[in-house]
Amino acid sequence: MKSIVISQPGVLDIQQHEIPHPDENEVRVKVVYAGVCGSDVHIYHGHNPFARYPRVIGHEFFGVIDQVGRLVAPSKIGQRVVIDPVVSCGKCYPCSVGRPNVCLNLQVIGVHRDGGFSEFACVPASNAHFVPEAIPAQHAALVEPFSIAANITAQLKPTAQDIALVYGAGPMGLAVIQVLKNVFGVAHLVATDRVIDRLGRALECGADKVVTNQDADLFDYFKKYGRAPTLIVDAACHPSILQQAVELASPAGRIGIMGFSDESCIVSQKDITSKELSIFSSRLNSARFPLVIDWMSGEKLNPDVLITHKFDFNQVGVALDFFENKPAECCKILLEFPG
Repeated sequence: MKSIVISQPGVLDIQQHEIPHPDENEVRVKVVYAGVCGSDVHIYHGHNPFARYPRVIGHEFFGVIDQVGRLVAPSKIGQRVVIDPVVSCGKCYPCSVGRPNVCLNLQVIGVHRDGGFSEFACVPASNAHFVPEAIPAQHAALVEPFSIAANITAQLKPTAQDIALVYGAGPMGLAVIQVLKNVFGVAHLVATDRVIDRLGRALECGADKVVTNQDADLFDYFKKYGRAPTLIVDAACHPSILQQAVELASPAGRIGIMGFSDESCIVSQKDITSKELSIFSSRLNSARFPLVIDWMSGEKLNPDVLITHKFDFNQVGVALDFFENKPAECCKILLEFPG
């Protein structure tokens, strides 16, 4: 089989590997589609501190189970599945309180262990989630990005009374917009991005208004609108955003942070405390795959808006370059593996 491998930072190869056999509690998945994510690009460039090399990347993938381990029911063979990349120990404190995404022994498929940019991948059986036939294969490949949106919204607890502001109209921001509008029905949602060409997709995903990501534009908009945002999500992941979000937020508002930047940011404690703001962070997903699959089955999500390009997996180098350097044209790229 062929596997896409980052052998060391900056070195990407398509290598010939032996087809793996699942361990006793694993299943083997014949990969159909895999999504390209910013974290794949970061691993390629050596900017992900958690990655170890060589590594088969890819943590967003869908396929069909074609072999099972000794302790897995043979009836699973032939199932259409999407893979939750979060592999946790189930024993530590975070796991005991339902937060396996920050397990003390966390492994992420495609980061700490080999992932789905391969014709076949072996994964824990518990991480392979059944996908009904009603969900198209290309949509199923996007369950993982939507699970990120499900995770942050589970913490923020949106309501139909909320005025929402989402920073970033890339894949994560668009997924959050869809969940806030289509699942929770927030009253009014504003999307902002520094790449103006992305804002059209935000409107397609349900945003009521798009505003350029300039201080004056955002403050002026909410002043004219007459209400401050009660719920803010930073899906753009820049350290400067947090202080602006604190200043914009309504008293008793909630702010969700999705970024991984190690740059310092300065935030006024007075601004937080005087408004009694709640600030949440979110990493990966915490067992949200069944929920997202249910949303997709109920047609509450529209993955097609996010999918802008498909490439044969042999063109992975072109796909990564396109994803990184064409943000105005590109949202979610799928790699297609042979049937």
